[in-house]
Amino acid sequence: MASSGSGYDLSSSTFSPDGRIFQIEYAAKAVENAGTALGLRCRDGVVLAVEKPLANKMLVARTTGRRIHTVDEHAGVAITGFVSDGRQIVNRAREEASSYDTTYGTKIPPQTLASRLSTYVHYFTLHGALRPFGASTLVAAYDPATKHHSLHMVEPSGVSYEYFGAAAGRGRQPARTEMEKLAINPKSTAGAGGEEELITCEEGVKQLAKIIYTLHDESKDKPFELEMSWLSEGTGWKHAGVPKDVIASATVWAKKEIEEAEEESEDDEMEE
Repeated sequence: MASSGSGYDLSSSTFSPDGRIFQIEYAAKAVENAGTALGLRCRDGVVLAVEKPLANKMLVARTTGRRIHTVDEHAGVAITGFVSDGRQIVNRAREEASSYDTTYGTKIPPQTLASRLSTYVHYFTLHGALRPFGASTLVAAYDPATKHHSLHMVEPSGVSYEYFGAAAGRGRQPARTEMEKLAINPKSTAGAGGEEELITCEEGVKQLAKIIYTLHDESKDKPFELEMSWLSEGTGWKHAGVPKDVIASATVWAKKEIEEAEEESEDDEMEE
């Protein structure tokens, strides 16, 4: 009974005999079946990207529910999972940013914003009359006081961590593997050149596009729209959407790189 969740998944406040909360696992599964959402903390800012599946071919692109939102001038979030659930988290993030600014007269720090969002999401896992949010949230923000930019992710359970590279959704694990190959962690580049060796936001846009197109299988997956935003020195540390021409050029570059990699792989197999 415990392994199937029968009898123990009627409430998010009920533990199974082996210590599991099935409703939270169901919420996490909803995120795993949704489009991939990626975030990279680069040398000069943060880049967010979301694979936004189009439900059917009759839909007009750019008119479906957005996955990336601005919550304040210096902060933006990307959501994946149930879009309707994600919108409530976005609204809460905007309320927290506005309330902090009104109370303290300054922009909300990234860590505080992520912490308050995680507390809000966690609250919905504590009461039997509520259910967990079926959405994961990537938070990109800049702190004017410390001159520090960061990337956080809030999961359906309410857990929140700061990342150099974060991924959520259907391609979470392979995307993480690809991001680990990039120069985004200062410790991994300490011997080479430190911060100067980290990738820039412009390079980050290309790499995220490449990862998403690498994970997308045209024969199995639905067509999608690539939605991207960044928060960088180039935007005056304001969260803004990546220009369409930049996304288009990154897409062309990504597809070319994927094709060349596939050709090299085929050549190696023939030689063997």
